[in-house]
Amino acid sequence: MRRRVMSMLAGVILAAGTLFSAGPAAADTPPPEFGNDWHDPITAAPPVTKPHTLSCEVTVAEAQFKDFTPYEGAYSPPGKCGPGNWGKVVLRLDGKVKGRQYDRLGYLRIGGVEVFHTSTPEPSVDGITWSVEKDVTRYRETLGRDQRVEMLIGNVVNETYTGVIDVKATLTFYAAPKAPKGGDGKRKQSPPDRVLPLGDGTTLTTPRNSERVVAEVYATGSGGGCEEYWYLTVPDAAPYSCKAEDGPYREVQVTVDGKLAGIATPFPTVWTGGWSNPFLWYVIPGPRAFDIKPIEYDLTPFAGLLNDGRPHQVEVSVAGRPEATAGWHTPTNILVWQDEKSEHVTGKLTAHQAGDLANKATYTPGSPERQHRLDTRGGHRLSVSGYVDTSHGRVKTTVTRALANTSVHRWTEGESTDALTSAWSDRETVTTDGRATRTDRTYTMDGTTTLGAGDRLRTEIDLGDRAETVRTDHGRRTARTVTDDRYEGDATYTANVPREDRHAVGASRERYQVYGDGGCYDRTLATEQGALTVNRLRC
Repeated sequence: MRRRVMSMLAGVILAAGTLFSAGPAAADTPPPEFGNDWHDPITAAPPVTKPHTLSCEVTVAEAQFKDFTPYEGAYSPPGKCGPGNWGKVVLRLDGKVKGRQYDRLGYLRIGGVEVFHTSTPEPSVDGITWSVEKDVTRYRETLGRDQRVEMLIGNVVNETYTGVIDVKATLTFYAAPKAPKGGDGKRKQSPPDRVLPLGDGTTLTTPRNSERVVAEVYATGSGGGCEEYWYLTVPDAAPYSCKAEDGPYREVQVTVDGKLAGIATPFPTVWTGGWSNPFLWYVIPGPRAFDIKPIEYDLTPFAGLLNDGRPHQVEVSVAGRPEATAGWHTPTNILVWQDEKSEHVTGKLTAHQAGDLANKATYTPGSPERQHRLDTRGGHRLSVSGYVDTSHGRVKTTVTRALANTSVHRWTEGESTDALTSAWSDRETVTTDGRATRTDRTYTMDGTTTLGAGDRLRTEIDLGDRAETVRTDHGRRTARTVTDDRYEGDATYTANVPREDRHAVGASRERYQVYGDGGCYDRTLATEQGALTVNRLRC
């Protein structure tokens, strides 16, 4: 199956949050095949928790997107609910679309800060509605004053693609409860004092009293081309439709004044037209498709350097991306926590160890009787240490990160069968004065697309998104949380025919679990032919 079919069905990408899903409800009886309408999009992810305090709602944007013209408007914070010092702020996007349309990418920026990054579902003829919620309390400083608003969900509307994307974005502010007593450790869990958008440039000047600095990068491979499927690309020597000189290994890097400061594995997002089969994703999207989470990098070891009052070069790049190839978006915010009792926080970068980036892609030629095969193994390590001298003493921070990827890609002549089994790990530990947070992230993808007799196209796919976070204090474990999101789907339809002749069938299932210290969440959803057949909440 030629990869261009995937690109056609997947569409274009732009940016956003967490798909809001209602509680368990009665299941539907599935039809024999997909029709002109199906259940509205839903995920098994837990809803955003909200405090039981006074709340105020503000509409940030309300627009219809028919092309690539951004919505521009103005925002003013509410006068009530504890102005500027809210306990929580929740962003909600409500959308509706009907007709025929690709999946599209969207973003919302307030004061230049990227606060929301999403993709959209593909609609039914009769129309769908969906809602996405995201906790945006970390942007409280930006939201505390009047700002310009820019929002875009790039779209194409013509005689063929008729779906106009109609959205409304609101912010709900919750008054803060009484503040608990706590020292510096509590303060560092509070929202940042400043949020600095890196914008289209690379120059950053931080406040001179910064004691903690974190970069967040909304990295997405997108745009309808091969980098939308970066995990399937092959070296030039292999006969495949998506090429990348170094194969499928990708790594999102941050540098400070040319020195490597952070590395991370990008999440292998599958958008709602992905893997040549939109029937997989009509009701349950793949993990993170509607909640594009930023990659975080703790740059605190560089805080002493950044605090000299001069501009510094902070750059984000994607290792492994083919030269002069578009398709990656990396909007970046810099989050800063300040020492309010100091005018200037000094410090020093004390250690920097960057291993060699390992990336080996081995191609085994195929034949009309035997599949082509590409085996990839890649990885990278980085360890950085530094200190800052604050009003409450010297604070030492060490950040270590280790990345690894293994994949096996098999395909036949003409790509009528195309299969990938891949796993990524991103293990990070941030240690501050004996207190450590270790996060082990594991992403998995196991999928096969086959174009068989009568142009019947079948896709079977399993996706995994797991993270385990363990906190310790001088070696003693104080907390552990595991988040595990699993998706599986199997859908078949007749390709290269009008919509009414596709005779599509498909089933999908998602189980989202959160467990460990502090509670339990476990929800399962399942669908058949667009009908929700299972909606079970275990705890």
